Amino acid sequence: MRGIVRILVFALATLTIVLGVRAALLRSKQPRVAPVARVPLDEAALAERLAAGIRFQTISHQDGVGLDESAFAGLRAHLEASYPRVHETLTREVVGGHGLLYTWRGSDPSLPPIVLMAHQDVVPVEPGTEDRWEHPPFAGTIADGYVYGRGALDDKGNLFGQLEAVESLLAEGVTPRRSVLLVFGHDEEIGGEKGAVAIAKLLEERGVRPLVVVDEGGSIVEGLVPGVDAPVAAIGVAEKGYVSVDLSVEMPGGHSSTPPRETSIGVLAAAIGRLERHPPESRLEGPTRQMLEEGVGPEARFPYRLVLANLWLFAPLVELAMEQVPAAAATIRTSTAATIFDAGVKENVIPSRASAVVNFRILPGDTIESVVDHVRRTIDDPLVEVTARPRNREPSPPSKTTGEGWELLTRSIREIWPEAIVTPYLMIAGTDSRHFRDLSDSVYRFMPLRFELDDTRRIHGTNERIPVAGYADLVRAYRRLLENAVR
Repeated sequence: MRGIVRILVFALATLTIVLGVRAALLRSKQPRVAPVARVPLDEAALAERLAAGIRFQTISHQDGVGLDESAFAGLRAHLEASYPRVHETLTREVVGGHGLLYTWRGSDPSLPPIVLMAHQDVVPVEPGTEDRWEHPPFAGTIADGYVYGRGALDDKGNLFGQLEAVESLLAEGVTPRRSVLLVFGHDEEIGGEKGAVAIAKLLEERGVRPLVVVDEGGSIVEGLVPGVDAPVAAIGVAEKGYVSVDLSVEMPGGHSSTPPRETSIGVLAAAIGRLERHPPESRLEGPTRQMLEEGVGPEARFPYRLVLANLWLFAPLVELAMEQVPAAAATIRTSTAATIFDAGVKENVIPSRASAVVNFRILPGDTIESVVDHVRRTIDDPLVEVTARPRNREPSPPSKTTGEGWELLTRSIREIWPEAIVTPYLMIAGTDSRHFRDLSDSVYRFMPLRFELDDTRRIHGTNERIPVAGYADLVRAYRRLLENAVR
């Protein structure tokens, strides 16, 4: 018995030493750069130009119905008036109706260009919520240190910020060695088929192979990871996929006074309940694991550093903790969300048909086919018809986290925010940048803006806004990225 105890004590001591040594050997991967001087900018003028752009209601409605042509034309005219040097120096092409491609031609055509992306369109304001806004959603109000309005964060802040950066560099007489392409789609919120897809195809036909592509996505957030006190600059290196599944049940209807044992609504509700109770398996892998192990792990305080340095042992515990937070859970599993339910026409009539839509955001490693198979196996009811909707996409492959493109972006971020921890992460939503993955293996999703965690709910929600000072820093960050890229 004593021998067994000694063996157990020795094994525990050895494990403790191994865990401690691995934590001690975990080295920071943050670029070592000196911060750059803060460029003076007219913050009030920046904010006013953005606010004016928000007033154009460039809304993408579901399925592209009801596009306001005059709003997009008005926004183009506003850009021309606001950024005269850009429109005198850069070549602008209108693609697919309202998509914009600007080319700032470099002096050395042998250098691969960089691509900065944003989109002109915004989502509608949910009917009935207008009175919850502190300021009207399309008024472009500047108040209390913020620019309010639909599109301030998603994604006109990026679009105007990129143009501000180019305009200011042109005013200083900067001539790029490397070409810069600005890609501004107009239908990102409904898939990007006429905007970014068409522009990507055009560039592919021209043989363009960008060094790096930067689009909306992650940002700089404090309190993102427990045990990490510094702000985290999360760069999306991959996107989850997307598929919506139609569920439908057809059964005899009738009078509500004589209900059958099962109704179409009951059967369908039970099916959705099974999907919610039995989601796809979680997996701590890919960009999420890389973020924890290589990005924030070396910067975490004890005991979090010990855990993140030894995910080979602690991964199940970390997964369990992440499952308790919806935003974290979405990075380790294919998510399940019932979004539409339709049945019934009158309170005393049992409907013969009930239908619903369940949306899945697909974790890399899963596929559209595997998700649909999961739905059928989990529901396991021949009364429920399962059909995948056609507008879907597979997860994107991860981009490189080494090489010139990655180093250019991470160095530029740290020069503006030297305290920030730069890390890859998995983008749980979708962007136009996925359409450029065949053109470059360095496609990144990052908005150079310091976010409050509470502000993330404003994207596609009520009281969308961007801080005036933060927006000026966003312009400075794009300036620095361009300066590093084109010299």
